[in-house]
Amino acid sequence: MEIADVISVLTRWLHVAAGILWIGYLYFFNFASAQFLPSLEGDTKNKVLLGLQPRALYWFRWGAAYTWITGILLLALVYYHGGLMFEANNTDGWTAGAVAMLAVTFLFFVVYDMLAKSGLAKNGTVFGIVGVVLIAVVTYLMVDWARFSFRAYNIHIGAMFGTIMAANVWMRIWPAQKRVLAAVKEGTAPDAAVAAAALARSRHNTFLSVPLLWTMINAHTAVPAASHWLYLIGVVVLGWVSVWLVYGKASKLKGM
Repeated sequence: MEIADVISVLTRWLHVAAGILWIGYLYFFNFASAQFLPSLEGDTKNKVLLGLQPRALYWFRWGAAYTWITGILLLALVYYHGGLMFEANNTDGWTAGAVAMLAVTFLFFVVYDMLAKSGLAKNGTVFGIVGVVLIAVVTYLMVDWARFSFRAYNIHIGAMFGTIMAANVWMRIWPAQKRVLAAVKEGTAPDAAVAAAALARSRHNTFLSVPLLWTMINAHTAVPAASHWLYLIGVVVLGWVSVWLVYGKASKLKGM
């Protein structure tokens, strides 16, 4: 076994472990904590916020960081160094289209961020429809223009989702949460708009996480429907509907 193989195995192990830590806390915040905290008041709520949230947010943000970093290392080892970016019959290799779509993978957060800050995001259904259309366009271009392999376009759509999620954590959610916690510690009311923005980005991450998990496992398998890239768009829609149903269930659960 070559040293690159050893590094790849260890990196994949750390990637999965960090991902479980990150997504576990993401689901805890969205499906348990967010449902419970509004029921608290006064000193009790402040004690929970100042005692629990900083600890949870520490593991949450660093889980995100290590998941993304190890994911990039795996892409480099398995796809860019390992030669899995293109099918065997593709003799063109790294064309301008392939380079452009690689850039789109890691820069699409800019487009998402602008849309998330716009009035479009106020309507979740419309925002979701626009998201599906944009994902379809990017996937089509990865297949038809960049000519990525089946495994490559799967994992790069996942990498695009993961990059959006990690950027949300470090650039939007964590800064907002620091402002909220600072206000609570000072005994002042947190800015409702800041708290709402952090919650919205956290919800976006929750929706993205389910199709992301699909791309991680499906890059290593093949299914009959995978002969056409549109199946992946169906997976995104199915994943988002599933998350919406889980949110509905979470809102109805009660404590003892």
